[in-house]
Amino acid sequence: MVEVPSKRQKRLAALMRATSDPIRAADAMHVLEIDRQHASSLLAGWHKQGVVRRVAHGLYVPVQPSALGQTQILEDPWVLVPDLYSPGYIGGWSALEYWELTEQLFRSICVLTHKRVTYGEKTHQGVKFFIKYVPEKHLFGTKTVWRGHTKLLVSDPYKTLLDCIDDLRLGAGLQHLTDCLLEFSKTFNKPSDLDSLLNYAVQMKNGALFKKLGYLAEQLEFEPSFVSECKKHLTSGYATLDKHAANYRLVTRWNLWVPVDKTK
Repeated sequence: MVEVPSKRQKRLAALMRATSDPIRAADAMHVLEIDRQHASSLLAGWHKQGVVRRVAHGLYVPVQPSALGQTQILEDPWVLVPDLYSPGYIGGWSALEYWELTEQLFRSICVLTHKRVTYGEKTHQGVKFFIKYVPEKHLFGTKTVWRGHTKLLVSDPYKTLLDCIDDLRLGAGLQHLTDCLLEFSKTFNKPSDLDSLLNYAVQMKNGALFKKLGYLAEQLEFEPSFVSECKKHLTSGYATLDKHAANYRLVTRWNLWVPVDKTK
């Protein structure tokens, strides 16, 4: 005897056909033409049955048969970012990968958000996210990217590098970031690219950032005119390039404490 799908099963199938990304109550309301209370009840029921999984309040993802018993069931965890961390963007090492400034592969996703969160790692659906809070004025320098039906933001190459210089942990450490800057100088080598990097740094209004940027640019032999422009924006006081280094030397021309093995 052929089993006839129930009304609830038909509704679930229709909803999954219409949404390839995380499912919200609003999606169920629109696709199934039901009210919010009914939509929330359906999703909660499917969650109990194990056919969808709740990843946050009001946010679910479908569980395919091949994913049963697995911790991670999403093929593309990036699609969770807008719902979980808006306003914000994917940046740091994840954006370095996206713009092919590194060949290193990272298991976690780096997100910068204006949503009040604790700095550090969080896990959603078996995927690790590294989250950093940023002020609203730093929510610029992004590109819109579509992943399936989900629109999200990724920091562009210039903002990505500046975020990583500002916080070396986002760039996976000083040596890795230095390698990425060198790759940037080879790939984005038009005068307009350096202009964008400089203009973004000005917009971030961070005196320590110019000390770090100027020093690294000088070490990597960026255009002398770019290095000179960075010097024009130096502020008083001293900054530290890498707070995790064991030994420092002061590079007075940049008012910057630099790891001993990085000084010339």
